[in-house]
Order: sequence, then structure tokens, then C-alpha cells
Amino acid sequence: MLSAKLLLAAVVAAAVLGTAFAAASLGSPAQAQKEEKLVQGHALESYTTTGDVLDPEHQDTRANPAEIDPDRYLREFNYGRTSTLPDGTTMREFTIIADDKQTLEVSPGVFYNAWTFNGTIPGPTIRATEGDLVRINFINNGSKPHTMHFHSIHEAQMDGVFEVIAPGGQFTYEFRAEPYGLFLYHCHVQPIEEHIAHGLYGVYIIDPKEGRPDADEMVILMNGYDTDFDTENNFYTVNGIPFYYMHHPIQIEKDRLVRVYLVNILEFDPINNFHLHGNVYNVYRTGTGLTVDESTDMITMSQGERSILEFSYKYPGTYMFHAHKTEFAEKGWVGTFLVKE
Repeated sequence: MLSAKLLLAAVVAAAVLGTAFAAASLGSPAQAQKEEKLVQGHALESYTTTGDVLDPEHQDTRANPAEIDPDRYLREFNYGRTSTLPDGTTMREFTIIADDKQTLEVSPGVFYNAWTFNGTIPGPTIRATEGDLVRINFINNGSKPHTMHFHSIHEAQMDGVFEVIAPGGQFTYEFRAEPYGLFLYHCHVQPIEEHIAHGLYGVYIIDPKEGRPDADEMVILMNGYDTDFDTENNFYTVNGIPFYYMHHPIQIEKDRLVRVYLVNILEFDPINNFHLHGNVYNVYRTGTGLTVDESTDMITMSQGERSILEFSYKYPGTYMFHAHKTEFAEKGWVGTFLVKE
């Protein structure tokens, strides 16, 4: 664990790097004008729109979106502003704003120069159905070049590698959602480890057309923070804050199917893993198939790997989940499920 002297040094260093705080507000007139300019392609009057669906309540009510909120992130899926094209295709349109001038509290009393998509670490979970047209209106509000690289099938010019977006620039990514499965996105500008380590990543889910069985769905993204800039992580987390789910257990129902979208985006360490107490789960690796690959209580993944886990608890109580790499657990990657009748 960090010594008091090292922790103080990390806080001071992070504060110095993060003095320029700029929250990305999607509701400002300036951003609305930028978003309007980005709309391209089909005539808008041919659309049938159904609004911007962020979660079951359909709205993001945060006054200031610059934050890390593991509770909200756990079960929040952004389905975009949906439209129906003349050929019957559903288009899902998203606005994603990159920023590298924010200071976020990544652990109590520890502030970090966070680089964010839409003001959060992790970035929003983008969700579509196989065959949908996905349009990402990307705005770079940062001081450095940034991109969005999506793991999935798409054209070369939509890959977010060579099309680097300069500070103040904009770009529209557009591609079909395929194949179904669990994917991720992240900035792909060199040095990539710097952009990922600072927080520019998120989850991209493509649902199969026939859907999956009803379940209590949640995203668990494994990440970490190098707060003293020595290319070694000082904190390990799921969904952004170390030890969070130890103090705020994830409540689930006994005998209810739980579906975890598990993603590893940890930088500086070659592997990460997920161990569940008192149970085993079915594993669908990358979620690109509908048959179970294995049943286990511990899965190990390298950076960028994903798996869908499904399980239910027979008995009520509090059960731990954590990395089975002891260092990771002791530095924050540990939580609990509270199973209720």
C-alpha cells in the first residue's frame, strides 16, 4: 500500500497536472450547435425519432457530468438517440466529448488528472442491436489529439487509428453494429498507454437480434490508476473507485439470473482476473456466441479481453468478488454482492 509520504506526493502531483478543470456539458448551447453541425447523411425529416435513451429512466439528470459514479455506471446503458431510416434500419446516434483537462477524485483524498469521454471514468456504455447503424459524433475538447477506436467490424476509415482528431476538432464515426457481442472502445493515439491509463475507454455492447434471456444486467470494468506516474498502478478498481463495492454492496435477488459484462482495460499489468465467492458462473467469451464456453469461479483475462458471465445465487447473504491477484485486491479491486430474498 502507499506510504503517507508517497500518497501526499501523488495527490500534489495530480493536483498540479489537473488544475485546468473543464467539465464537458452536453446541455450547453455551444455543444448543441457543434452537434447539429455534425449531423450528416440522410435527410433528418425522414427520421422517426424516439429520443435519447440513457437508462430505464431515459434521462441523465446530473447537473455536472464530470464524476466517477460506480453505482450509476453499473447498470446504465446509453442507447443513443434513435431514428428509423427509410429502409427500416434503426440508427443510434451518440455524442461523445473527449477532455483531458479534468481533475477527478479517484480515491478518497486522491485527485488525478483524468482524461474522459463525456466527463466520466469509464466512458458511457454504448449499446446497440446487431444490424443497427451507429453514428458517433465525436468532439475533442481536450488539449491533446484523441480518437475513438471501437473493437468490432467496421470500415478502415472508421477505425480511429490514423484519423487523429486535433484539439477542438470533430469527427463522425459511422458503422453497422456487428457482430453481436461484448466489445470496448478507447483512444488509440500514441502513446496509447498514456491515453488508456488516464481514463479514455468504455464498453460497447451489441445485442443479438433475438436478444438474450431476461436478467439483472450490469457492467464490471476492471481498471487502475498510476497516481505517481512510474508506470505501475497504485490503485486497482472496478468501475472507477477502489474498494467502492465493499462499502456499497451490489444488491441482487436470490435465484434471479445475473448477467455481468466483464471487461479488462487495466494498463501496466499483463493480466487481471475475476473470482466469485460461493458460486460459479457460466462464461460466454467475448459474448459472440450463445452457448456456454465454461463454468468456473475464476477467469483470467489480458488487457482488452471481455467475457459475459451469468449466474444466480441459491442462498441469501453477502458474498465477495475480487481479483485473485492479491496485490490487486489489497489495493482496491474487491467488492461484495448482497443477495436478498
